[in-house]
Amino acid sequence: MRKLIILAVLAFASPALAAEVTMDTILGTTVPEVQSRLTDMGYQVRKSELEDGMIEVYFVKDDKMGEVYVSTVTGKVIKLKMK
Repeated sequence: MRKLIILAVLAFASPALAAEVTMDTILGTTVPEVQSRLTDMGYQVRKSELEDGMIEVYFVKDDKMGEVYVSTVTGKVIKLKMK
């Protein structure tokens, strides 16, 4: 019974762990919120700062680097670059 419960929890958690950042993603309105959300999604945050009224974060996932700009008002992704 215990194994069944653990498998059920993992099955529901897996989609959240595999989440990808898109232009529709809401990450948060503060630097710590954005860092936490990206970390929860499986990204490694390398650098983050406020720039021109936006939150700018550089991240890595699966050996791919990316950069995201997030609105401090809505928390929504404004610009996304994958390298």
